[in-house]
Amino acid sequence: MGANSSKAADGQSSAHVWKASGPVGVSQDVVERLQGSSESDVSRAQTLELAVQARVAEELKKLEQSEGAALKAAYQKAQAAEDEKHQTETDEKNRHTVSKEVEALRSRLDKRKQLRVLPDSVERARTGVLECLRDNDRRPLNCWQEVENFRDEVRRLEKEWVDRVVR
Repeated sequence: MGANSSKAADGQSSAHVWKASGPVGVSQDVVERLQGSSESDVSRAQTLELAVQARVAEELKKLEQSEGAALKAAYQKAQAAEDEKHQTETDEKNRHTVSKEVEALRSRLDKRKQLRVLPDSVERARTGVLECLRDNDRRPLNCWQEVENFRDEVRRLEKEWVDRVVR
């Protein structure tokens, strides 16, 4: 033990010689390549370690990208939900405001409404159309004369109104 030095002697090469105990099942080229290789177990281990580290770094980069994309998608979804909520609140305010305006306009319109009693001639023509339509419920086209009388009365009433407004 300890009689042999671990370093190669000055005149000896550090080449590995491979000696098989049984028949070799590989080609002579492979055997020569292994014997001529200056690669040691340590250098092979280092090469393998570097390859593993590179692969791990690549996988980590892929994971970071996928997680980044998932985070971005989740953020966009949350932002869209927040925008929708804000839009709904705005719509509710707008709907409330519009309904108030409509009610105000209705109340103003109700104040302006001045229903006048229709003249007897228009009321008679209207009643005539209604009676004819009730009598001829299956054939309303038979009431054309009553409808025409009603139209004439309405035209006369409109003309009177226009004459009053224009004067």
